Amino acid sequence: MGGSVVSEENKKAAETSEEIKQQEATAEAVESVHSEESEQLKATSEANESSDVTREEELLAQIEQLKAEKEELNNQYLRAHADLQNFRARVNKEKEQMLKYSSQRAVEALLPVIDNFERAIAASQDAQDTSALKEGIEMVFRQLQQVLEQEGVTVVPGVGEPFDPNMHQAVMQEESSEYESGMVIEEFQKGYKLKDRVIRPSMVKVSS
Repeated sequence: MGGSVVSEENKKAAETSEEIKQQEATAEAVESVHSEESEQLKATSEANESSDVTREEELLAQIEQLKAEKEELNNQYLRAHADLQNFRARVNKEKEQMLKYSSQRAVEALLPVIDNFERAIAASQDAQDTSALKEGIEMVFRQLQQVLEQEGVTVVPGVGEPFDPNMHQAVMQEESSEYESGMVIEEFQKGYKLKDRVIRPSMVKVSS
């Protein structure tokens, strides 16, 4: 009977030892899992930190690129603004020059007329025949008319034309048996047009 008790105790001791081993194995397994999880968490954290650093570097690079693009656009704007100012100044200067010397061509065309007038005056001092002087003056007058026509200057139609307040200035009015009412019957001073613009209306008498 004593041997049976010892055997039972040995059996319990063996079972207890086995349970302890199982618990230790379980503890080791749990610790191993915890260790793996810790390693994974650490690796994930390091990866996240690395990703954050990379993202931050990318953002900083983009910011620097945007700054460079902004500076380039600003420089382009300043250059374009300066070019525009220079262009305006050049155009204004050219416009001033054109206005200042706008009559140069007409004056140059009139110089030969003045020369001929001077020659006619000089010749008339010794001329005995006034007809030669008259011919010289008529020649100069025709030359002057040609110069004016070349510049687009024409005479406003006068006697025999219907009265036009845009081209005629009526200074007198009287009845006429020759013309119907509202016609120009006499011209006191010629009018002139420059191309399609009246630069001086003619002074006329109009039939009533």
